Amino acid sequence: MSLEFPARVQRALMRGAGHLPPGLLRFVGQWGRVNADGDRLAPEMALTGWVAERLPAFALAGKSVEQARADVRANASTMAEKLPPMAVEEDLVIDGPGGPIPATRYRAEVDSAGIVVFFHGGGWVEGDRVSHDNLVRRLAISTGADIVSVDYRLAPEHRFPAAVDDALAAWRHAVATAPAWGVPTDRIAVAGDSAGGNLAAVVAQQVRGDDVTPCLQMLIYPVTDASTKRPSRLEFATGLYLTDEHMDWFLDNYVPDVEQRTDPRVSPLLADDLAGLAPAYVIVAGFDPLRDEGIAYADRLKEADVPVTLDRAGSLMHAFANMTLISPDARAAVDRIGAALAFALR
Repeated sequence: MSLEFPARVQRALMRGAGHLPPGLLRFVGQWGRVNADGDRLAPEMALTGWVAERLPAFALAGKSVEQARADVRANASTMAEKLPPMAVEEDLVIDGPGGPIPATRYRAEVDSAGIVVFFHGGGWVEGDRVSHDNLVRRLAISTGADIVSVDYRLAPEHRFPAAVDDALAAWRHAVATAPAWGVPTDRIAVAGDSAGGNLAAVVAQQVRGDDVTPCLQMLIYPVTDASTKRPSRLEFATGLYLTDEHMDWFLDNYVPDVEQRTDPRVSPLLADDLAGLAPAYVIVAGFDPLRDEGIAYADRLKEADVPVTLDRAGSLMHAFANMTLISPDARAAVDRIGAALAFALR
């Protein structure tokens, strides 16, 4: 895809921000935005938010669905790190309730430490294996596991519960296939970011009574409650890549029937009972409209005696897991995500 000159300049600026000396980043960052909790926004995050607000190619919404999807893929390619090749990189086709579900399995080493079934973000409307390729490769390297990246059906062509149905089919495929990949079924985790974090949480709830359940649910700035707007939706409504308006657009495409938004398969926070769920690692960004619902879900899991770690990445904003090229703090956060998965898979 060819880029117009202003877009190339802006992307070059963002990539360059990731290579600034740490001392300079700290110097610039001391004047950065501070949220109500006292967290200070990392300067490279502020730059990304500034660009996204002004450059249509970086906006998540305000355009056709087709253009939004193309822009997300193009932006991901400009942010990709140079990572070592995988020992295994295999395209899969999973039988799903609505037809074949494409997926890719990434394995960094000859032997596998387990399986992570991964669901990409993008508001159930955008995103795919391409947009999250860099992240899943990083996780394959840091965990030593097979990362199965799933291209579930997207809205508005396939509205709720299509994504949930595909996510469940992908989980059960991984469970059934684990022995052939040399992986014990007690070493399978579920993970996702944003809308994918929502699907990971929903899968963990839906399979609670199965013979095989996740050894960990890794929830990266997840959507957990589509029924209301918490204070972070208002505090970070604009200027930080994901906006309140974007979230409204995503939900209107995925679950246009407002009454369905209280369904726990849309809003896992609203499930009557969270007892007995898989252990969870919930990571939220300090400058994210979704921050408060992620924290609320971690709190409810704790109240239900589910082992949970809440990781508050205070200097970061939504989608930081796809910004490791430009942000030292994002790299550190994704390293923690990988370490937590690796520990659970042991």
